[in-house]
Amino acid sequence: MTTLLIIDMQVGMTWPKAEVRNNHQAEDTIARLLRDWRLRKAPVVHVRHISRTPSSPFWPGQPGVEFQPKLSPLAHEHVVEKNVPDAFINTGLDRWLHARGESSIVIVGVSTNNSVESTARTAGNLGFKTFVVSDGTYAYAKTDFNGVARCADEVHAMALANLDGEYATIIRSGDALNVAHSPV
Repeated sequence: MTTLLIIDMQVGMTWPKAEVRNNHQAEDTIARLLRDWRLRKAPVVHVRHISRTPSSPFWPGQPGVEFQPKLSPLAHEHVVEKNVPDAFINTGLDRWLHARGESSIVIVGVSTNNSVESTARTAGNLGFKTFVVSDGTYAYAKTDFNGVARCADEVHAMALANLDGEYATIIRSGDALNVAHSPV
């Protein structure tokens, strides 16, 4: 089976101003995929960012660190806590996947150009068949290295372009179940 990897869908991610992000339907898309994975009893991994900065909303004990209620893990679902953008670094995620014979993952979550891109790059480099769901991820507006303000759609599109065909295959949510149940 293919594992659904949900990255950083924490309460604190709902706090930035809505106008600076894209894919406002992403949480609903992720919730739908999560429901589908659960109905099929397929593996789900929830990734939570735990900040090393005491003033961060993702510092342990802060309300921002909690999972968004509709995306909270069930007792039997695996939770990975990370301190850097990449969900594979110092977490044991690759061992957990290999121990269960998992070789394929579908990634959703936030943010496309940060934790999603970093995790997908490592997954691809480790040999996992990796899919990133374009409408199940989102990004925030950002100023590029040259000082040019980029809207969230541009940041999102570039992060997906960085991954596609090299580290991962970019898909839409409607195709996620098909790839999840096809031979790897």
